[in-house]
Amino acid sequence: RKVIIGTSAFRADGINHEFLRSAAETTGRDRLVIALDSKGGHIVVKGWREATALTAEQVIRQLEPYCSGFLCTYVDKEGMLEGTDLEWFRRLRSSTDLELTAAGGISTLDEIRELHAMNIHAALGMAIYTGRLDLDDLARMNLQ
Repeated sequence: RKVIIGTSAFRADGINHEFLRSAAETTGRDRLVIALDSKGGHIVVKGWREATALTAEQVIRQLEPYCSGFLCTYVDKEGMLEGTDLEWFRRLRSSTDLELTAAGGISTLDEIRELHAMNIHAALGMAIYTGRLDLDDLARMNLQ
């Protein structure tokens, strides 16, 4: 139902407006989600191997016309079970009204609650795989 665009949303010199405009026209803005993967404060592309000069906070508003939301991964903490950077997600939330999904290091129910309070979805991986977060506990949260 949704198409996530990552690396292709960016060029060496910035946002790939031409590609994003075409994708939005062809697929429909409502079906597009742009991935904003951040490592060391900068958007990373090509499987997190190459850093751009851009920050998510700098470009998120410029990307809004092309998508219905953003998948934002805090790569610095991805898979480490050390918690995520809630302040980064607060800054992103204050930068856009579009749907946000947070990923990267989320490892506690409290973090999920805080993200929910900011109207941000949580994408969970390692915390579930390792048993740090229990699916039954998550289901009981009943966040709506």
